[in-house]
This record gives sequence, structure tokens and C-alpha cells, in this order.
Amino acid sequence: MKNQVLSAYIQKAIDGFDQIPAERLPYLQAITEFVQEKINAKETINLTLICTHNSRRSHLSQVWTQVAAYYYGIKDVFAYSGGTEATALFPSAAQALTNAGLDIATLAEGGNPIYSIKYEAEQPAIIGFSKKFDHPFNPSTGYAAVMTCNHADANCPIIPGAKRLSLPFEDPKAFDGTDEQQAKYDERCLQIATELLYVFSKV
Repeated sequence: MKNQVLSAYIQKAIDGFDQIPAERLPYLQAITEFVQEKINAKETINLTLICTHNSRRSHLSQVWTQVAAYYYGIKDVFAYSGGTEATALFPSAAQALTNAGLDIATLAEGGNPIYSIKYEAEQPAIIGFSKKFDHPFNPSTGYAAVMTCNHADANCPIIPGAKRLSLPFEDPKAFDGTDEQQAKYDERCLQIATELLYVFSKV
């Protein structure tokens, strides 16, 4: 990684591998196994990270999936995000990514802005905007649908064409409007980074 701020953040996340609670490991192992199966089959690895509003956890998970795959040299990985409804990428989630060292630029304004999220200068930008999981931007077959919140897991009983996996995270939205708001988004961002880096470290 040429981005020194991001490199330091990634190292901090890696240093936290031994702090991942044991009950989280089966969730992470299931994603590792999906990725390994696709590698063994020489197939493209598509993962769509899903939470209800596609505004917080799913975006953070999409970004860290892509960064983790790049960091560990796992090729042909493409991370997407979606929800059971579309809203917008929440500013505190975007700020948490900026604080981690990612370069975020606004490509289109409006009620549901479109962002370019860069982790390495020579790599394609991650395109971030809120959408339903079955939006045409996202894959429709052969992908893993990774549920990053319990509500989405309960309210998406069937996702055609996908292998369904769970990786639920606590919602930082609970702290919106409090003095702890950004700190909690930063905390959740680091947790998600740590766990997804762990996933790809085991491939």
C-alpha cells in the first residue's frame, strides 16, 4: 500500500485479529470458504454486502472487502453493496472511511449522492451509492449475499442466484445525534475492517 495513512490503519486492524470474539469466527470462516471455492473453480468472486437501508454497514463492508482482497493479493474479487431499500450513504460512514485513509470524492450530488472511493491510486475506484440489492449495478447470479444486519437477514428471506451468508454488525445509527456519533462510526469501521481483513488473510 502506497497510502501511508491507510497502511497504518490496516496494520492496526491486523493487530486486532486476536481480539475477534470466538463467536464471530464461524461467520468469517463461511465467507473465507466461499472465496476459496471460487478461487479453486477459477471463477470471479462477487460479494454483495447487504443491510436494510444500504447507508452504513453495507457500504463499510463493501469497501473493506475490496481493500482486504487487494491487500492480500486475491484477484478477481468484486465487492458491491445493497439494501432492502435505497436511501443514501450516511455522512458519518463516509467520514469514518476518510479517517481510515481512503480518498472519497463526490461524483454526483443529490438525495442519493454517488461517490468515488479510492484506496490505491492505480486501482479502480469503488463506486458508492445507495441501492437495492437487486439493482442492475450489482451481480444477479453466482454471488455471495452477505447480510451485515439482522434486520436485512430477517427481511430478505429469498435472494435468487446468491449464496446467502451472515455477518451482522451493530448499527452505529443508534448513536446518531449524540456526542459519540463519529467515534462510534469509527469504531464500527475498524471492526468491519478487522474482520474482513481476517477473512482474506485465511484464503
